[in-house]
Amino acid sequence: MSKVILHHGNPKELEAKRIAEIKSLSYAERLERLMAIIEVSYALKNAPKIYRKK
Repeated sequence: MSKVILHHGNPKELEAKRIAEIKSLSYAERLERLMAIIEVSYALKNAPKIYRKK
């Protein structure tokens, strides 16, 4: 098996690709992505804390 490389490249180029991708989305698609991020953030904030027993 070959080794998979994720996020391989110049950070400025990767950021430019992400910005171009977001600009190509419609307003509704951008809003859907924002709502998904907000939902995940809220779920993580309110998730029950799990502590390891010592």
